[in-house]
Amino acid sequence: MGSVTRHAIYTIEEYLRLEEHSNVKHEFLDGQMFAMAGGTPEHGAIAMRIAISLGSQLRGRPCNVYSSDVRVRVTVTGLDTYPDLSIVCGREERDQEDQHALTNPVVIVEVLSPSTEMYDRSEKLNHYKRITTLQEVVLVSHQEPVIEVVRRVEPDSERWTTHRAIAGQSVALESVGCTLDVDEVHRDPLASR
Repeated sequence: MGSVTRHAIYTIEEYLRLEEHSNVKHEFLDGQMFAMAGGTPEHGAIAMRIAISLGSQLRGRPCNVYSSDVRVRVTVTGLDTYPDLSIVCGREERDQEDQHALTNPVVIVEVLSPSTEMYDRSEKLNHYKRITTLQEVVLVSHQEPVIEVVRRVEPDSERWTTHRAIAGQSVALESVGCTLDVDEVHRDPLASR
């Protein structure tokens, strides 16, 4: 989570009202709001290259790729957050209390940064694993050419495995029938200028 400044306990209704008018995104958990750090240009470029790749591979299929402007709510734990990307296939489901938050992503993508990597790999990942529809979480380093896919072993299983791809390799997103090429995701067309 971003900067941790403890305030009074907020209700979900107060959080949603404040978030609607805020120029900063916040995560919400256990009545607390946590400001999310803004991304770097590298972070944003990697997320966009992934979105373009997945969007083109999913063209013509009943799936949507959502940007970090869309909240995801983990209904079991109460976490509201903004993943870098999320994918919903089939019917979109929204939270009853937060109509702007999706509750049924199949895939979530997080581009890791030095300030959030530990949280993204531990506490946040554990929240994500509680989403019953979620099949894969993609963790993308922006410091080195590495993509990891944390995959649910079977659709209703609580067991997860991790698949790692490095430079020169690609990784499959089995739940949506897509692949991500590590070199393409990390290719910076401006670096050669």
